[in-house]
Amino acid sequence: MYHDPALAAPIQQAKRPASAVSSGVGLAGLVGFALWVSVARHVGMDGPYAALVALAACAMPMVGWSLIVDTVHRRASTGIDWTLPRERRATLDVSLTKLFGLYATWAGIALIYCICRFYWRGPFAFAMEWLARAMPFVAVLAVPYVLWLDRRLVDSRDGAWHFGTWLSGRSGWQAEAIYGHLRAWAVKAFFLAFMLAVVPGGWSDLIRTDLTQAVRDPVALTQWLIGLMFSVDVMFATVGYVLTLRPLDAHIRSANPFAAAWTAALICYPPFILMESGGPLDYHPGTQDWATWFQWHPWLLAGWGAMLVALTAIYAWATVAFGLRFSNLTNRGILTHGPYALSRHPAYLSKNLFWWASTLPVLTTGSVVDAVRATALMGVVSGVYYWRARTEERHLRLDPDYVAYDAWIARHGAVPRFLRWMVAR
Repeated sequence: MYHDPALAAPIQQAKRPASAVSSGVGLAGLVGFALWVSVARHVGMDGPYAALVALAACAMPMVGWSLIVDTVHRRASTGIDWTLPRERRATLDVSLTKLFGLYATWAGIALIYCICRFYWRGPFAFAMEWLARAMPFVAVLAVPYVLWLDRRLVDSRDGAWHFGTWLSGRSGWQAEAIYGHLRAWAVKAFFLAFMLAVVPGGWSDLIRTDLTQAVRDPVALTQWLIGLMFSVDVMFATVGYVLTLRPLDAHIRSANPFAAAWTAALICYPPFILMESGGPLDYHPGTQDWATWFQWHPWLLAGWGAMLVALTAIYAWATVAFGLRFSNLTNRGILTHGPYALSRHPAYLSKNLFWWASTLPVLTTGSVVDAVRATALMGVVSGVYYWRARTEERHLRLDPDYVAYDAWIARHGAVPRFLRWMVAR
């Protein structure tokens, strides 16, 4: 086995950088979610409105833990100074300009939603319905919220202010601040619509399944547990996109400025997704899932199913670790706890291993060509996620906290150390 003496002392002495989120936040959200699942299964509440209640049941304990236990609102990273609020007249002009910028941003997003017919079909119609219902309340509540917060912000002239200043034809705006503002809202608009679209379907399957029958069938039980893990992932992710608030220290510090990062991410989601059925990276033709290949081997079937559940659990754990801060293409604070103490990209790693293990593309019901094609396309899909990981790292390395974490995980992370060991052998 390879051993580098030069690394021995740092590995023993270096401390893991502090995480922006405590593990208690995610645990609180899981408890709230589990309680609502129990109630919903007992009374049969499997509809889309019950799924929205599940979001609240997940979010409220996390907000309470963040404010009461972790006191995140007191952190300097919020940009808030609670000690001496300024007079309202001193910040009124800034607040009105910011509100103008916010309303213009929301109007632009609404226009894009209206123009793109894709958003008014299938599950996305539900997302549009609820965004349309919520926006009048958000627009009204934004006024007292901005007026109250601006009196306490160290620097209240954020991207929304720069955008409003530019729109009003006044001087003092900065182009990069406007670009950052628009990128952040583009992330939120794109991914929040997607999350709200997939929440009801996963919730319905989770509540309707008869567990007394599922426990007798390892395949059915595996599918239900995988569905549970994905529901947890979707709930936490959706909450993260909704609660991008400074008092929760969950605001977007920066949105990824690199075009390659946006390209790599967007091709993994509708309407740009390349991996869907019939898409250029669809690896499913000629394949069958794991249950087909192992159906005559009960112990192997159960063991393989347990492995798939474990991989999905790691994927969900990676999202839960974010607490209120999950978001693609953004920096909302660097995580160093949970699965991120083992790997830089535990979600991508577990997700891709799950796809390989559940599809088994080297096995085919067609020809050898089908197996080769499926395996090659699966390799390309994994390559896309490797590309996503690299572009995300390029963005996060602009943050000194990530640079420190990157150096620590390279030495101490279980996955990097395992890979070094494999290469050395």
